[in-house]
Amino acid sequence: MRRLVECVPNFSEGRDAGIIEAIAVAIRSVDQVKLLNIDPGRDTNRTVFTFVGPPEAAAEAAFRACTKSSELIDMSKHKGAHPRLGAMDVCPFIPITGVSDQECIELAHQVAQRISRELSIPVYLYSKAAQSPEREKLPDIRQGEYESLPQKLLDPHFLPDYGEPIFNAKSGATVVGVRDFMLAYNVNLNTRDRGQAQEIALRLRESGRAKRDKKGNIIYDDQGNSIKVPGKLKQVQAAGWYIDQYGYAQVSMNLHNLQETGLHTAFEAVCVEAASMGLRVTGSEIVGMTPLQALADAGLFYLRRQGKHTGQSEAEIIHTAIISLGLNDSAPFDPRERIIEYAIREKQFSYMEITTSQLIESLAKDSPTPGGGSVAALSGALSAALSAMVAGVTFANKEYKRRKRLMEALAIKAQQLIPHFSELVDEDSRSFDAYMSAVRLPKKTEEEIKSRQIALQNAARKMTETPLETLRQSLPLIDLAEQLVRRGNINALSDAGVAALQAAAAAKGAYYNIRINLPQINDELLRLQVSEEAESLMAEIDKRSRRIARLMKRKIG
Repeated sequence: MRRLVECVPNFSEGRDAGIIEAIAVAIRSVDQVKLLNIDPGRDTNRTVFTFVGPPEAAAEAAFRACTKSSELIDMSKHKGAHPRLGAMDVCPFIPITGVSDQECIELAHQVAQRISRELSIPVYLYSKAAQSPEREKLPDIRQGEYESLPQKLLDPHFLPDYGEPIFNAKSGATVVGVRDFMLAYNVNLNTRDRGQAQEIALRLRESGRAKRDKKGNIIYDDQGNSIKVPGKLKQVQAAGWYIDQYGYAQVSMNLHNLQETGLHTAFEAVCVEAASMGLRVTGSEIVGMTPLQALADAGLFYLRRQGKHTGQSEAEIIHTAIISLGLNDSAPFDPRERIIEYAIREKQFSYMEITTSQLIESLAKDSPTPGGGSVAALSGALSAALSAMVAGVTFANKEYKRRKRLMEALAIKAQQLIPHFSELVDEDSRSFDAYMSAVRLPKKTEEEIKSRQIALQNAARKMTETPLETLRQSLPLIDLAEQLVRRGNINALSDAGVAALQAAAAAKGAYYNIRINLPQINDELLRLQVSEEAESLMAEIDKRSRRIARLMKRKIG
């Protein structure tokens, strides 16, 4: 598993493109680090960078970015709407894959120590890296902001975790930490009134607001602490502000637990409170990057609200989320650039991304790839797509309302199979190309012969495993088609029948490819196992295919 850490440093500069680019160059200069997004804000005078990489590389990129910001940003001249302490205001590390919280905490300590030692910037640790409970929350550390640092650094209770308590007028202070994925999310209002946005924020944020008596005086407990009225949204920080660049106020939120409070939950809550004040929500914006699941959850929520089934394509689900949340209101939202999983995908050629005529032209060329294995997988993808369509039109037809739950389940299953078969289209071609590359390896010395033989066997296995996976997945595929032939909308019966034929074609095409590639494998036991599995699967699929053919003949005549 690839070890990946996300880092989302926030810098107190959102207007000078030269400074922003210089920081970007510093991040990009680190090998294995991928800069995913740069999100500058003119009114906040702040830029959020998002990058990912292996832990050590991410730490190095964070330090280089901090170094560059300390050279170019002068906090004594900084003005902006967003709370801040320093040039690199905050630098959270977020474990993505193959990395634990503890490893990220150690990373945060290393970076904090280096920043304080080499750049003479006081550093505070927050969230999961915090050294005391009062430093877990970023707003608590930021209280008073940059302007309060000269006095706060004299306070024994506010000594930095790393570095001397000496005010750095140019760079301020930096906060480094480890947290779960936190989504910065702003909801737009049809007003310029910051006060109204702040009122909504106070109603919703988890910390709530101070309780007041009938005269408006704050009520305190026996210990002299103000009594709080908790807000409506869990794991949410919120504030209201006005953005001159946009010409409207926003409820600005940090969503710390997307399972507890997701995008759609926060958006709808703001809509309710805004309506109670005579306001309208006009849209929203995600600051930086978002995980795919956050938008998928929102898309599914709005599809259900519209009375539609949730067995839609991923693209349709994401599109529904984007338009429902009004994510294009402040600026164009490109999911390819703003969704983490899409942005970090390795860019490589795919036959599934070219036009149908281009694919047919590629198949017609005197080249072995793409070939029959890819076409078999493509048949599987077409079968799944047809099944999804039949399930969808059955779900939407009032005459089949008792079958809605079944049809939704079938549509979801079909949508899950489409990308799997689509990947197998390309995987089949790649596996054959790998085999041919192994064939061309030099074989003059004993070492070369040995290396070539190992490469040939590895490629031969892959060349057989790929169509075997197509054959395996053809069984649930033909099961889908059979259920739709039996229980789907009668007006789409022919479509369900063709879905069954395509599933059978996928299976038979994969089977042929397995049989022709098996002799290339030297492992006799593996050959026997693959052969037995292929024969068993093909016999079952043939049986179901014949059963569906008889059923179609009875129904269609």
